[in-house]
Amino acid sequence: MSETLTQLEADIHADLARIAHPGAAWLEPKAGPDGKPALDVLIIGAGQSGIAIGFGLLRSRVSNILLIDKAEEGKEGPWLTYARMPTLRSPKDYTGPDLDIPGLTYQSWHEARFGKTSWQELGLIAREHWAEYLLWLRRTVGLPVRNACELKEIAPAADGLLAARVKRAGEVETLYARKIVLATGQEGMGGWMIPEQLVHLPASSVATVADDIDFESLRGKRVAVIGAGASAFDNAATALEAGAAEVHLLCRRAQIQVIQPYRWLTFRGFLRHLSDLDDAWRWRFMRKILEMREGFPQPTYDRCARHANFTLHEGAPVEAARKTDNGVELQTPRGAITADFVICGTGIDMDFAGRGELAQCAGNIATWADRYQPPEDERNERLGRFPYLADDYAFTEREPGITPWIADIHLFAIASTMSFGPSGSSINAMTTAVPKLVHGLTRGLFRADVERHWDSLSAYDVPQAVVTRQAREMGESL
Repeated sequence: MSETLTQLEADIHADLARIAHPGAAWLEPKAGPDGKPALDVLIIGAGQSGIAIGFGLLRSRVSNILLIDKAEEGKEGPWLTYARMPTLRSPKDYTGPDLDIPGLTYQSWHEARFGKTSWQELGLIAREHWAEYLLWLRRTVGLPVRNACELKEIAPAADGLLAARVKRAGEVETLYARKIVLATGQEGMGGWMIPEQLVHLPASSVATVADDIDFESLRGKRVAVIGAGASAFDNAATALEAGAAEVHLLCRRAQIQVIQPYRWLTFRGFLRHLSDLDDAWRWRFMRKILEMREGFPQPTYDRCARHANFTLHEGAPVEAARKTDNGVELQTPRGAITADFVICGTGIDMDFAGRGELAQCAGNIATWADRYQPPEDERNERLGRFPYLADDYAFTEREPGITPWIADIHLFAIASTMSFGPSGSSINAMTTAVPKLVHGLTRGLFRADVERHWDSLSAYDVPQAVVTRQAREMGESL
């Protein structure tokens, strides 16, 4: 480690000590059914969101926490797996996991790692560097993380606790916690979609943008990419760079989306207070944004367009698909396209029942369709399937009283978008969204212990000063 980075870490620890007030411990561990202290908060996911949430809790003196992630250390999130762009798409000066601590910003790390001139010359952040930065941040603030540990099921336990069944190295154990946060990023509450017209195709012929695709095997092959978002373009570009003979990108819209609504909404009023609006306004804003879909930057498009064997098909939704001796034939309004391999960049759908960890409550998680009926011209069945969350990001019940324990499961992922805006999987929202979530978690923990705090206050008898006998006698004589 460089001397500059070592000094930065020392400065960070000193800064955090200066702003530690109030530093008093205020939580007492509850015993789980196994007799061991239960966690106050279990965070599922140790990517950028999980790290930021864990750091926020530590700063709130909630230290009895644990982060788990099914990936090996360093492979959390998409950055070194299915993210196929050279750089992040966010501007380099966006802050997030640092939670407004200057020394913990990416800029501070980059300057310590590569020098100030490198930062000044930097255009966008390399995704490999972002992944390295996140690991550094979690180690610097001292977060407890257990990698290669997968959540299998959440269930209610005695005394208001939650039981999380997890699997690690072939062994299954149960972790007990007062609260669980699902900081699961893009996956959240569903799965990556393969359009209905393609689900019958063999796995050897179709994949989603999140799958582990062997792009080298596509050299000399014909590739079709369904979708026209940034991830679709990234996968098309990766196939082209791997030597695909031809790549066709199929966009269902008449024109590709080049406007990025997420740039418009990056101001504190929207990010902090969208969730304070009534359902009608929240629906109106998020429907507009999500129906526009996320745009892509110029370099993402140029990365594909520079290849003569790249073809963009606008107004070409897939109407049918069939496997033939010549490959996969995709029927569109503009004619048939034949490919050897199809990559689906069509997003993620909400599928609570498909999430094994939620098997005991999936049927009673309230959705937006359960809580709000928009005007006829604003209806959208896909958005209605998003979970309807409480003001602390917790699940709410479709039928009250059946699964009351889900009020202690908090969702911070892409599926929280309809309730809170781009909070659960976006760097640009972290500085406002994570404190809101942490506030909700600490509020719930405090309220649950209110009687203990009252008893503590009632018994509090620590004198702040000592009054001498001589002073008392002089006072009595006056």
